[in-house]
Amino acid sequence: MLKKLTKKRVVVFVLFLALAGVSLYLYSFAKSNKKIIGIKSLSVLNSMSRFLPIPNDEKEELKVINKLVKNFTIKDNQTRSFIVFLQNNMELRPGGGFLGQYAILKVRNGKVVSSYLEDANLLDQRIKTKVIPPYPFRTKMQIRKWKFRDSNFSPDFPTNVRKAEYFYRLAGRASNFDGAIAVNTDVFNDILALTGPITVPGYNVTFNSQDGALKLESYVERYYIEHPGVDTQNRKSIMKRMTPIIINRLFSLGNISKIANFVHQEFKKRNIMVNFKDPQLQSAVESVQWGGKVNQTWKEDYLMMVDANMGALKTDHYMKRKVNYNIDLTTPRPTVTLNIIYKNTATHGDWRTSDYHTYLRVYVPKGSTLVDRKMVSYPITREAFGKTYFGFICDVLINHETNVIIKYELPADFPKENYKLLIQKQSGVGGIPVTVHLKNKEGEFTQQQILNNDLKFKFQ
Repeated sequence: MLKKLTKKRVVVFVLFLALAGVSLYLYSFAKSNKKIIGIKSLSVLNSMSRFLPIPNDEKEELKVINKLVKNFTIKDNQTRSFIVFLQNNMELRPGGGFLGQYAILKVRNGKVVSSYLEDANLLDQRIKTKVIPPYPFRTKMQIRKWKFRDSNFSPDFPTNVRKAEYFYRLAGRASNFDGAIAVNTDVFNDILALTGPITVPGYNVTFNSQDGALKLESYVERYYIEHPGVDTQNRKSIMKRMTPIIINRLFSLGNISKIANFVHQEFKKRNIMVNFKDPQLQSAVESVQWGGKVNQTWKEDYLMMVDANMGALKTDHYMKRKVNYNIDLTTPRPTVTLNIIYKNTATHGDWRTSDYHTYLRVYVPKGSTLVDRKMVSYPITREAFGKTYFGFICDVLINHETNVIIKYELPADFPKENYKLLIQKQSGVGGIPVTVHLKNKEGEFTQQQILNNDLKFKFQ
């Protein structure tokens, strides 16, 4: 009985956070199946974790999951509201994927009592105030008014939440939410890896973990493009049919560790990010780096590469990246040569694919100085989040590579002993092979990792 209840509790959390990105109709389904949402917390599993042979950091993450589920299921007659950003990372934005849809969810006593689902462009039509957008939107996409759908222009999730709530208020809505949740499209493929392929009754298509999101994109977007008279909500009816199938598959899984690992990995990869008004909840989330914040406490070397698709198509599905980070500590000022290799694997252009156009920002230690660049535009240098960043436009032709070279010097007072490097991962980007090569007075050293989550390199 304990195993069965524990599995349900974990699945509840998966459904609440992950399936929000799979189906815009989950909430109405959950509303009529309140027993799925109204399950108690993970407190039993949390208590048992002290005796399980798992790393301490994962035990801490389990405590945070328990804290969050308790908050969502507590029976105190208080209504809590959440805004959910549904982000399509096949069209990458700094905060994840393009914010095409959003949902408003209200929960009381562990039950969904109200849900509202809408395309972002419908909300934006109600915004009359002219807000000047960031420069790449103006120059590359000819966007003259900054609105809700483009609000996630920062790599920092709390910043994006505040901006989205600002536009929400401009649309005449009250933004007194208890929390915000961002979910990227990749979560759909990852869920299908758990459940196995799914065939939806009435549709001649099977979705699997390799191309499920791409096929869903075709059904939801292409049909809408070819039939502009189709109602915005009805064009997503396939999602409504799919949701109960996925729910049943998840509940039928016998391996609790797979489901728990799924939740863990989606947070680590920043495919799911959360932000709460409750300071205790937010502190808990930040303690395990699940809040999508740009790190401002790290005092050593730092790198974050942030892309923003300026092509307005879903070309990021075909983009591959590889990074070489070379740092020379023997020069008067430590010198970094950053090599980013972009490969556009698309073989032709169509309704969702084109040459890739990105606004690339490279965040580095504050006070760093750009020395040279290749295969990118003239730079913009600014400061944000206690960092210096260099901004460039970069283009990658279909079926071609672009080999970007960015050379810069770290601050003059940068410590050369006991070198450490933190590379933060951008939400929405898949795993990137990273090679770090260090040259110091002792010799030359190389390490390699995959940027699936934030990485720390130490050379001692």
